[in-house]
Amino acid sequence: MASATLFAICNVTNAQGLPVYDNTNFIALGQQLLESAKHTAELIKTVEFLQEQKERIEMVSSAIEQLKAIRQLVQNNERLYAIGRRDLRDILSSSYINADEVARIATSYNALLDQATDNLEFINEILSSGHLKLTDGERMQAIRLHQKDSQERVSEIERKTQRYRDIIAFREMQDRINTRETNY
Repeated sequence: MASATLFAICNVTNAQGLPVYDNTNFIALGQQLLESAKHTAELIKTVEFLQEQKERIEMVSSAIEQLKAIRQLVQNNERLYAIGRRDLRDILSSSYINADEVARIATSYNALLDQATDNLEFINEILSSGHLKLTDGERMQAIRLHQKDSQERVSEIERKTQRYRDIIAFREMQDRINTRETNY
């Protein structure tokens, strides 16, 4: 029995044997790690490229937004000048506007047009001057503020024009009533 246990113990130790290392699995794992590292490097480059493209798209988008706002500003100023040329001439040439009113009306319209010109000059300075050192957001905020002011001026000049037209219509009606012939 002692020899059987000794034989069994020897058999167990001989059954395990020396470990066998499979170098092919280790080499394949190393190659996979290298390929993975290459792919990771390529992905990092792709991510950096996409971030650069995103920044460029945001810059272009910001520039387009600024151009649209400036176009709106210019259109508002064109409307101001058109109203000033067309309607102011009609109002001032009316026989129902007194001489002292002509000066007030002309001064009022000129003040609005001067403000519009000053705003356009300021916007031009914002866009062309490097010494202001504004970011795109700050520049856009200034443009939007002036765009809002421009829209308010257009509304104000339209209200004034309508008010003067109403005054002329009222005075014309009053003149007709006062000069009508009575048949009683």
